Amino acid sequence: MGERAEAGRVRNQRSGAADGVRLAARALVYAALGGLALAAIATVVSVLGPVLALDLATPAMAAWWTVFTAVVVQGVPFLLLGTLVSAAIGAFVPERVFGRLLPRSPALAVPVAGAAGVVLPGCECASVPVAGSLIRRGVAPAAALAFLLSAPAINPVVLVATSLAFPGQPAMVLARLLASLAAALVMGWLWVRFGKEEWLRLPERRTSSAGSGAPRSRWDGFRAGLQHDFLHAGGFLVVGAAAAATFGIVVPRSVLDTFTGSPWLSVLLLAVLAVVLCVCSEADAFVAASLTGFSPTARLAFMVVGPMVDLKLIALQAGTFGRSFAVRFSAATWAVAVTSSVLAGWWLL
Repeated sequence: MGERAEAGRVRNQRSGAADGVRLAARALVYAALGGLALAAIATVVSVLGPVLALDLATPAMAAWWTVFTAVVVQGVPFLLLGTLVSAAIGAFVPERVFGRLLPRSPALAVPVAGAAGVVLPGCECASVPVAGSLIRRGVAPAAALAFLLSAPAINPVVLVATSLAFPGQPAMVLARLLASLAAALVMGWLWVRFGKEEWLRLPERRTSSAGSGAPRSRWDGFRAGLQHDFLHAGGFLVVGAAAAATFGIVVPRSVLDTFTGSPWLSVLLLAVLAVVLCVCSEADAFVAASLTGFSPTARLAFMVVGPMVDLKLIALQAGTFGRSFAVRFSAATWAVAVTSSVLAGWWLL
């Protein structure tokens, strides 16, 4: 009887492992197909939408639809990447791993986490769900927030794109790296000193599809986390994209031209534009390079502020961490990012 019971347990374990592999493969296929389908639909809509808008309404509506779909198409692939990483961290990485990799002191963990942002080749859409998952796994909020700000700003893809957008200007690449990293570290340390737990409210995840307790396996947890994070963050991405498109139509070009004559006003203007235009961090260098009427420091501020504070990122943070956190954190981050940009531009540019 003992041998039969042991054989039965072995068969059950093998069956469970096989079920887990099949479930993971199915989840990955669904995620990939879903992401491709969303990108294809958004691309088709972005082509047909302006044409239909011109026929049915006004050119302003066509412009709104073009900006809206462009922001969504840019953000969805990286949002999918971020939710995959977030779900994998939540399901497969034990909490003790982070305790070993990061110093116990939050103040010392901030620079380690900030420098680790270089390994994630994604944009700000991807960093928000990853940071939320890190906090759920026991990482100090200050370290997770430093990673949230640095990952979309100093990763290799962004730095290479900046060097291509500003050929023969390595100082611009170095200024972006140093200003972005400094802003991320300062914000992490500010959270250590002044941050309050009640400002940070992570949404509860459903632990199983049946709502009856813990998931049956880690693969179930991975699938549930992926579904929750992608749908939850995707909705706020759409809200932020709509806000950016609306601003682009409401503010006339003549108002923007009045600021180009003043170095200080131009810095503030491009810092504000970075918030409302919601350009992906992999593409914002090319936009900044095209703004030839502005000073190098102003264009640097555009590239430093954008990956850290924009409308879609604020919306994603509000959905992930709560509105109270998003308002305070985004305002402080904007001020710190502008200051670091001005200092880096004065020193290097």
